[in-house]
Amino acid sequence: MTVLTLVSDSDREIKPLVQSAIDHELRLLEAGVHKTEHNIKKFEDQYHFSTDEFIARYERNEIDESLDAAEWIGEYRLLHRFHEKISALRGIRIAH
Repeated sequence: MTVLTLVSDSDREIKPLVQSAIDHELRLLEAGVHKTEHNIKKFEDQYHFSTDEFIARYERNEIDESLDAAEWIGEYRLLHRFHEKISALRGIRIAH
């Protein structure tokens, strides 16, 4: 567990401000997930196999290097980073 203490010179309560910033970042990440899932779905429809199958075939060197392959892998990795960040943000508790 990581503990972070915030100190503000302002008289304004900062807990609502921090919570609002976290909520905003979550909304942005969730929008990114939606767009990335849409992009991945287009590759799956175009090539007629799942991303899991694509990754397995790519790791076995059964997929030729191409712009589409690079973009598909990039979207796959981006989706995982979005989910990691969302999980980390959702795990934050603001102490009283």
